Amino acid sequence: MAALGEDFALLFTPTGRELPEVSLHVEATARSLNRELIIPKGPSLNELITTFKRLPSHAQRWCTRMVKIEPCKAYLLTHPGSTLCVGLRADEEERQGMYGNYAKNRFPLREWGFGLKEVLAYQAEHDLKVPTRTDCDLCYDQRLIDWRNLLRNHPEKWREGEALEALYGATFRSPSRDTWPTGLRELRIAFESGRKIRGADDDDCEQTACRVCRL
Repeated sequence: MAALGEDFALLFTPTGRELPEVSLHVEATARSLNRELIIPKGPSLNELITTFKRLPSHAQRWCTRMVKIEPCKAYLLTHPGSTLCVGLRADEEERQGMYGNYAKNRFPLREWGFGLKEVLAYQAEHDLKVPTRTDCDLCYDQRLIDWRNLLRNHPEKWREGEALEALYGATFRSPSRDTWPTGLRELRIAFESGRKIRGADDDDCEQTACRVCRL
């Protein structure tokens, strides 16, 4: 959009539990494009966990709504006439009413016919680096490979997750989701024992759909 000369601002609704590389990426993008970075006021995920005294999970899916969607909706309500540009690709399933009738929705990637192949080609052509993960560090919906990589790359974040599970007597992962331990402490022990994730190699990190959109 910047290359086409379009005028726009960037809107980011942080949860407070982004991985460090995500926050750096957002700030660097705003600087490189010389665009305003709008961060609507909203609660952090840690604040809501403390308030509710419970952890988000598949059974308690309030995090995306309260930390991401509602602050965005509030901003749009106070800025009538806005157009919200959403990054759904041309090869992703149709979505309707992203945030209600508070703004016009626009899908630039679909306008350009950009599917995954075209997006990756554009990134390669312009040397655009995007973090492997853009969701929360302790997201209940992440894959086993993501949990394992979190333990390897950000052990301090993992320790925070273990402490939260111990404090509230609950787990981020849902029971019976797979054959691996549900609790982070037991999951860490399994990883440290050398147990392998079936069907995943050491560099398996492919993610082709936005988790927030799927939630």
